[in-house]
Amino acid sequence: MVPPRTRSPIRVLIAKPGLDGHDRGAKVVARALRDAGMEVIYAGLRQTPEEIVRAALEEDVDLIGLSILSGAHMALFPRVLTLLRKEGASKIPVFAGGIIPDEDARRLKRLGIRAIFGPGATLDEIVRTAEQLARHAS
Repeated sequence: MVPPRTRSPIRVLIAKPGLDGHDRGAKVVARALRDAGMEVIYAGLRQTPEEIVRAALEEDVDLIGLSILSGAHMALFPRVLTLLRKEGASKIPVFAGGIIPDEDARRLKRLGIRAIFGPGATLDEIVRTAEQLARHAS
């Protein structure tokens, strides 16, 4: 008898685009996702949108999580989405966290960022959302 096929873990890339040098929140989220059973690839600080998309494709991730505190989200996040589309990988959901004003968050969601977490978001909420995004993307 063949055992039932188990699902492979969700693979998520966590990245810090731009010149923002503060990564504590990204590392905390990465650890929570890992503790929830996901495979986490942490790209680190000061990533360009091109580096983020290249890493996502090379690592064959199910999700991309972006973290930003610098205020450059309206330039960097849409660029990541554009590059994913250009590479034929727009099916990879992107979620984000950091200091993002509500009006910008609404605009980013209209552009295709699937979820945005600000200060006060719980790790349980982030993990649950990541699981849902990955499940609906496959």
